[in-house]
Amino acid sequence: MKELLRPARLAPGARVAVVAPSGPVPEERLQAGLDVLRGWDLDPVVAPHVLDRHGTFDYLAGADADRAADLQSAWCDPAVDAVLCARGGYGVQRMVDLLDWEAMRSAGPKVFVGFSDITALHEAFATRLGLVTLHGPMAAGADFVKSARAQDHLKATLFEPETVRTIASGGTALVPGRARGVTLGGCLALLAADLGTPCARPSAAGGLLCLEDVGEETYRLDRYLTQLLRAGWLDDVRGVLLGSWVDCEGGDRVRALFADRLGGLPVPVAEEFGFGHCEGALTIPFGVAAELDAEAGMLTLDEPALR
Repeated sequence: MKELLRPARLAPGARVAVVAPSGPVPEERLQAGLDVLRGWDLDPVVAPHVLDRHGTFDYLAGADADRAADLQSAWCDPAVDAVLCARGGYGVQRMVDLLDWEAMRSAGPKVFVGFSDITALHEAFATRLGLVTLHGPMAAGADFVKSARAQDHLKATLFEPETVRTIASGGTALVPGRARGVTLGGCLALLAADLGTPCARPSAAGGLLCLEDVGEETYRLDRYLTQLLRAGWLDDVRGVLLGSWVDCEGGDRVRALFADRLGGLPVPVAEEFGFGHCEGALTIPFGVAAELDAEAGMLTLDEPALR
């Protein structure tokens, strides 16, 4: 797996567009997130359809075509330096194939931030644009507006990425060891759902795979992992980082599942790495060469996430 193109870091005064590719956005949380971004001396602009609601399916932030148009317009606007997702939920898979990837490639690289349902866009940006993206807190996410750690780590990644080349989780090793590879991953359910689609990468070979999820019963996590294993998607993965599993079944039960499904790969597996649907979530760049030390709970990037 090769490293991807790193976008330029942000500077004070940078314009950042906020888009809603997935679920409906609570206006109060959006305004709180915009206040945080303004406090960083950024110039946030809200895409036209961010506060829309789909007429039939209330789990979508407006029509598929409108959500796609907002993302594409923001990306292709030369005045915009970064695109931040407002929240996850569900909906990216309905709109991702409506994007004009040639036009977006021609617009050049810029920063892209999101997680959860946005996993499908992380995959698409990697395969279609060859671009490093940031798996991190979203502008209208409750975990972002309430957490100083989440804010501080994202801000450092955006403005001073050399200061966060080493990401220390404080977690433990399910399987000890060290490994080198290129970071990738996201929400486990979305990675499994993305298999076989036009924007999915063929496998995680050569990668340091970051996995997390929320609100899933153990048998469903088992199903997703088993699907990835049966599809050969985990063949020659170099290491695994396990993030948060908020509102999943008890920690011991989930841990036993990971030991059962991932313990025989055999590669280092780091637990409790502190990214995903958790308070104080760390920002993890995808597409960057790095070294994982599972016992130390540490990921060291070869280069800063952004230029």
